[in-house]
Amino acid sequence: MIFNKKLNNNVKINNIANIQTKYLFIIRLSKMSKKNFISIVIPYHKKKPFFKETLQSINKQSYKNFEVIIIYDDIDKSELIYVKKILKNYNFKKKLLINEKIIGAGLSRNKGIKNSKGDFIAFCDADDLWNKNKLKVQIEYMKKKKLFFSHSNYFVIDFNSKIIGKLKVPKNINYNQLIKSCDIGLSTVMVTRSFLKNDLFSSLKTKEDYLLWLKSIKYLNTLKSINKELVYWRYLKNSLSSSNIQKLSDAFRVYRNHLNFSFLFSIYCVFRLSFYALIKKINVYLKFQ
Repeated sequence: MIFNKKLNNNVKINNIANIQTKYLFIIRLSKMSKKNFISIVIPYHKKKPFFKETLQSINKQSYKNFEVIIIYDDIDKSELIYVKKILKNYNFKKKLLINEKIIGAGLSRNKGIKNSKGDFIAFCDADDLWNKNKLKVQIEYMKKKKLFFSHSNYFVIDFNSKIIGKLKVPKNINYNQLIKSCDIGLSTVMVTRSFLKNDLFSSLKTKEDYLLWLKSIKYLNTLKSINKELVYWRYLKNSLSSSNIQKLSDAFRVYRNHLNFSFLFSIYCVFRLSFYALIKKINVYLKFQ
């Protein structure tokens, strides 16, 4: 009887020890999953023809430790049902935020950032596509180089996702280079959460990303790129991003209102930026003719 009691006590102790071991293992796994966690922030405004393909490219990522935050930025809720339906098809962690009024891509990204949990923040527009190793390559590169900010080369695609161009960005971009020309594709950018404590996106309709890069470079001196095409950036002729008048107007605001350049120098910078953008466009598309 005494032997049986001792045996039962030993069994209980072993069971408790096993439970404790399993519990500690679960805690360690939980901590590991939180480490290097990436939040992918995507503002959505009338992107129904492309949104499914965008999410498919994210779902195929070889790096799986991420969440997706969609910010629905439209008072017209006709596409909201579609967005919710598409999101149900994927098992990755996700969050859908709905704006009561249109606030623009920049402020929508800010809202997504504030509702994110990632150690790293990756940006993606709702019509762009990612290479399946985009997150893996980028986070490994940033950790190895101990970077707060990174971006990459990218392909240019048309409405039907056909590659029509390719942009290779400088390996290192300094402030003077960025003032002249912006080669940084927003959907290629990944930053650390700590980095975004300095600044967020502005309310500009376009160039809100350009302004953030200009502010960022003051802290980092140079912005480093990855020499790989990790993103497929979609060029749409009738999209907001292709509105030349809006771009010129917002570029002027960047130089004049935010960087405090003189009126004449701001005008000069706008035309210089436009000139380099035209040269870049010619070079990108001529290679694929």
